[in-house]
Amino acid sequence: MDIRIMRIGDYGEVYALWRACAGMGLNAADDTREGIARFLARNPDTCFVAGDGGRIAGVILAGHDGRRRHIYHLAVRPDSRRRGIGAQLVEAALTALSAQGIAKVSLVAFARNAEGNAFWARMGFGAREDLCYRDRVLIDAERMDT
Repeated sequence: MDIRIMRIGDYGEVYALWRACAGMGLNAADDTREGIARFLARNPDTCFVAGDGGRIAGVILAGHDGRRRHIYHLAVRPDSRRRGIGAQLVEAALTALSAQGIAKVSLVAFARNAEGNAFWARMGFGAREDLCYRDRVLIDAERMDT
């Protein structure tokens, strides 16, 4: 398994991988080629892909705001799961983020994603029962869910 920095040239294959993963929660404001290009420009050293036999088997988008780190998307191709790819991607992102001196990382997982939530628990991420996640849409973006 080859873990390397994600480049915008990977977008087509990454997007196809996301579409192959049910329930990714993609939208047309953030997850388009242009949106991902902006994200990669802001976070050039914290997003990774896992290559397997000439194709992308997994991807993680992670970044920070100067205070906290955040994992935005982690996806592993369904036919490549249960091989440690997700864990390797998480460790690569956490190592890159730690090098930037930020002490805490967070993520949001859909409550209905039992497999994903079990993975995050195995990776040492605890669930916060004391918070109520809120957001406000500034740009009405079409959903691109699978």
